[in-house]
Amino acid sequence: MVAHTSEFAFELRVCQWAEDDWPPAGGHEGPTIVARQLGTKRRRWDTIVVECDPAGLRQRAKFGEKRLDSDLLDIVPYAPAEWEWYQDALPDPGYPWQYVREAIHRAGDRGILDTRKNGNRIEIRRTYDYPDWVERIVAIENKPDLDASAARDLAPQLHRDVALGLADEVWVATAATGETVEPILLEDLPVDAGVLTLDVDADRAETSWHPRTLAVGEPGTQILENPGPSEHATTAGRFEYADPEWKAQKRLEIAERAYERGWRSFADTMRPDCRHFELRADETGFVPHCTAKGRTPTASECRHSCPSFEPEPPAWRSRGWPIEGGPGKGIKRLLADQRRRERPGLE
Repeated sequence: MVAHTSEFAFELRVCQWAEDDWPPAGGHEGPTIVARQLGTKRRRWDTIVVECDPAGLRQRAKFGEKRLDSDLLDIVPYAPAEWEWYQDALPDPGYPWQYVREAIHRAGDRGILDTRKNGNRIEIRRTYDYPDWVERIVAIENKPDLDASAARDLAPQLHRDVALGLADEVWVATAATGETVEPILLEDLPVDAGVLTLDVDADRAETSWHPRTLAVGEPGTQILENPGPSEHATTAGRFEYADPEWKAQKRLEIAERAYERGWRSFADTMRPDCRHFELRADETGFVPHCTAKGRTPTASECRHSCPSFEPEPPAWRSRGWPIEGGPGKGIKRLLADQRRRERPGLE
């Protein structure tokens, strides 16, 4: 096995594998949307897999590739088929109506909501039916090299994920070691979480432990502070109740963000305009490569502060097709085109 110490490099390979071969045990034949570094205010997962209804996913494309944020999700799915005053048509948002009006104007500007003035009143009408396109959401935590320290940090996170039940399944993905018993199975992880061992060189994964399906439609528990089982712990645990309505809204927000960003958005926070930045193809697809470092750089390394950064020579940006505007812009266009191909129906 080849050691991949960079969690970022491993994460990209997990995303590529999930896009091609999810789920590991079969059973879901519909399309999937894969994204990375998404979650809630208190919890961010390395990889998100959204299992989609095929017809619903194609209908979702009518709303464009940009996400519907929480304010738009309070409006667009509830828009009436016929013209109606917005305060009669929409459920009480729980915040001032002036913010609803602002969101209505944004939706109108995007062409995903019909609006008109009737005297002093704003009336709305749906442009398209907002579909029920999300079937399941799967959260994956990536730990390529699961040493004892990483396991101690990971177990409380997984226990929080299981208690909240925001994702239908929770997994840990780790690099396969080739041993008879994978070391991760010897760690004190919750039995509800699945374990996926990935052979990153062959782009192949095996299920070492099957997860339990979590009760996403039932109330959950947000563990804000848990001192652990130590008998010397002096801090009491703190918890919050998570009702099913809040969970359903958060799940849809996460799915919408996944639809917009996908997992290839790494180029948005890296420097593809550096002369050392390349995309290299291997068994797992295209991955970023730094010729100065001789490996896949981490997202934090490939920033403005990188001492090896050298801007593209101006002559590179005037060569015309297929790298018109320079290789960096060409890389971003390539990744954007690949992302769009995974979203059927986008024009």
